[in-house]
Amino acid sequence: MELDFERCYRAVDSRDQRFDGWFYTGVTSTGIYCRPSCPAMTPKRQNVRFFPSAAAAQGAGLRACRRCRPDAAPGSPQWDVRADVVGRAVRLIADGVVDRDGVPGLATRLGYTERHLHRMLRAELGAGPLALARAQRAQTARTLIETTGLGMAEIAFAAGFGSVRQFNDTVREVFGTAPSELRVARGGRSVAGGAGTITLRLAYRPPLHAAALLDFLALRALPGVEEVRDGTYHRGLRLPHGAAEVALTPAAGHVSATLRLADMRDLAPAVARCRRLLDLDADPQAIDETLAADPALAAAVAAEPGIRLPRAVDGFEAALRAVVGQQVSVRSARTTLTRLLTAAPIPQPPVDHEVDGEVNLQNPGQPHDRPGLRGFLRAAEVAELPDSAFGMPAGRRETVRALARAVASGEIDLDPGGDREEVFRRLTAVPGIGSWTAGYVAMRALGDPDVLLPTDLAVRRGAAALGLPTDPKTLDTHAERWRPWRSYAVIRLWRAA
Repeated sequence: MELDFERCYRAVDSRDQRFDGWFYTGVTSTGIYCRPSCPAMTPKRQNVRFFPSAAAAQGAGLRACRRCRPDAAPGSPQWDVRADVVGRAVRLIADGVVDRDGVPGLATRLGYTERHLHRMLRAELGAGPLALARAQRAQTARTLIETTGLGMAEIAFAAGFGSVRQFNDTVREVFGTAPSELRVARGGRSVAGGAGTITLRLAYRPPLHAAALLDFLALRALPGVEEVRDGTYHRGLRLPHGAAEVALTPAAGHVSATLRLADMRDLAPAVARCRRLLDLDADPQAIDETLAADPALAAAVAAEPGIRLPRAVDGFEAALRAVVGQQVSVRSARTTLTRLLTAAPIPQPPVDHEVDGEVNLQNPGQPHDRPGLRGFLRAAEVAELPDSAFGMPAGRRETVRALARAVASGEIDLDPGGDREEVFRRLTAVPGIGSWTAGYVAMRALGDPDVLLPTDLAVRRGAAALGLPTDPKTLDTHAERWRPWRSYAVIRLWRAA
């Protein structure tokens, strides 16, 4: 990945927060690397190097700045939206695939040899898959050290390290201090919520229109799985190693996330899925500038800057919602999905009692005041449901089952690393799934930023409200000026409707 020195240096000199996560600043005279917005004195040109990833900076022998914490910067919007192999690989690494399946597992998921995958990642990010996963493990370890009372050995294995020695060496190399010193630097703050509960900040690039995100999620919230209450989105998750519950509260400059995990190894996947759900790695200024160039959208963008694309914590869930929502209202689709959830018993998350007002996940057998939120159904579970569980016509029921079987077998990959073009082709090959459904899945499950749904009734109503063409073909032609952010235009049209 080529980084223009002058442009990067200007961003550092102006402490431009928009570039956090796009690149990292290495200061050779101090041996540290920072985010562009670091408040420290601007380093001299001759002492600066720029890196496309934190892993690349660490590979050059630099440690993370203790002041700006570059390891906690938002992810690069480039890797968040790119549909090529590198973008897919970065999303899978963030979801913990290397920690669970190793580099061979990552390469298999992407359909490339390990050697070729390593070469591509090195060329674009300055680091291979192991180095990228190691950088993520270091950040996970720091979060656990600073926000939990777990012992260092427990943290080492929860963060994905193979040994305590590897954990100690990595923390010393990346942060320039011993793990125990990181805990001391926390200042003796108490660990909120007891064992299994972590509270942290999820950074984003401003602006963030939090109300639009919460409105969208609240309208579609499924009882027992998710709810929006007092400005906070609560959600049950089914993660690789167990159940979890998250509470996400938008705030100035960050989203406060309280994660209640049955297994600490799920911290990195939980954070990745929360960031993806709220689209926190987007570049809202670039998106809004493109959309505001259209006079029909200019007023809406000015009135509501920072509209995000609500995504999904589970690709199959987004696809099932899309199929169930075909030609019915959001309320009707919600009723049908609630019936499905009721018909399929799912193990409840281990929510047992409250400590300091927070639910503790680590003490089974104790009474609790309210049941925890559970995760959504898995594809294999939906495929096995009886006919009575489906409150829909027989044709749509068979479409749901065909989709569930295809996802369960791996024929359709709806994970963050799925190939968007291949997924679209395979989805539309399923009887009962057309371009609208496949496009909706591409938007919410795969995070495609450039999907238009011109035949969608709400999109056409929103277009009419903004003085845009309502004929699908004419609207499609007009929307060419919105590329590559047409998915964000769809969200704005839905809000206008």
